[in-house]
Amino acid sequence: MRVLFAGSPQLAIPSLDCVQRGHQVAAVLTNPDRPAGRRACLAPTPVKARALELGLAVLQPQRLDEAFTESVRALGCELLVVVAFGRIFPAEFLALFPLGGVNVHPSLLPRHRGPSPIPAAILAGDRETGITVQKLAARMDSGDILSARSLPLAGTETAGALSAGLSGLGAELLEETLADVEQGRAAGKPQEEAAATYCRRVRKEDGRIDWEQEPEHIERQIRAYDPWPGAFTTFRGQTLHLLAGGAHPQSPPREAGERGLVFGTDNRYGILVRAGKGVLYVTRLQLQAKKPTDWRSFLNGRKDFVGSQLGVDDD
Repeated sequence: MRVLFAGSPQLAIPSLDCVQRGHQVAAVLTNPDRPAGRRACLAPTPVKARALELGLAVLQPQRLDEAFTESVRALGCELLVVVAFGRIFPAEFLALFPLGGVNVHPSLLPRHRGPSPIPAAILAGDRETGITVQKLAARMDSGDILSARSLPLAGTETAGALSAGLSGLGAELLEETLADVEQGRAAGKPQEEAAATYCRRVRKEDGRIDWEQEPEHIERQIRAYDPWPGAFTTFRGQTLHLLAGGAHPQSPPREAGERGLVFGTDNRYGILVRAGKGVLYVTRLQLQAKKPTDWRSFLNGRKDFVGSQLGVDDD
């Protein structure tokens, strides 16, 4: 099949490689280069970088307008394949493809429709997630399901690690689904609308820790926002990222004080912080402008940490 592939992040690269091996990729549609790093130099999306390595044509429109639609029409593509492109296609654009469009979504639809299903699954404490290949539809992530595959969750996954695992699983499922599409065997199943849940785009501020929350929630927050934006609080006017930790099995002692108070250490678990009605233990941290470190090394350089109140500098 002659395909237009649309995607931007690292998650989409295994699927691009899969489509390129088995079909004719007329072009790769990805988001425009954006400023990155301290110098704000323009950087390509991971998908663009991979497409150029493969010698594929790259399209980076600012808008999916009529002029762009006409340029895609000239490519003569049969099918649109989308993996984390991040923009909604107008109906006139989708009409260009005789076989329609398919979308690889990293959740078990209709659960976690939207742009950040991987962090959402971790935050919700889901016991499983997965990949869904659906038909593209006018409403976000609401198309008929062509195929799906589940992945059990151990409750230890970070968003980064889970994304890497789902990207490979998605490529495998996409390969099987495209074979069905090519042979005319792909039959879609409508989603159960009553079971639909939604997630929004992750913002930097979502990583800020609210010490009123229970430690179980904060532990999921640490994993859900790794690598970005990270789970963070403040310590004496500086940003402090919590990189690993969990809920301590014991209730807070009387001296635990107010929520956010670093009240002690545990040789088995790490640094102890009062959170909600319980205790969060922290095993790995990173202070602003410093390297990540384990809790013992951190305390060696910060004798004033135990007894401090975290988050008091938050706006």
